[in-house]
Amino acid sequence: MSRELISSEKFPSKPHNNPACRVPGLIFCAGQTATGEIKQATRTALQNLTEVLELSGSSVEKIVKINVYLASMEDFAAMNEAYINFLPQPMPPRSCLQALAPGKGTVIEIECIAQA
Repeated sequence: MSRELISSEKFPSKPHNNPACRVPGLIFCAGQTATGEIKQATRTALQNLTEVLELSGSSVEKIVKINVYLASMEDFAAMNEAYINFLPQPMPPRSCLQALAPGKGTVIEIECIAQA
């Protein structure tokens, strides 16, 4: 099976991570993080994820699974409102968990799998 790592100047490869990986038929996107107020942070993470998908030759309409990680589940309702207003219907399956933030001030991380 062939595997293509996806990156760009805005979304560079790092020694420990790549923004996305394309295999036949699928795109696996690394988590996009954001800081600040949760609604805006959700939109920022989703916008960055959208750009990574487009860089990979896919789109939000082709997402088949999303995982959302929140620094606090108290932000769930506000995140969900921004999430629903950003993504097209019908919504793909989603998991949402509370997790330790990967960086100071990070309030959300969103990753996905999409059709290529």
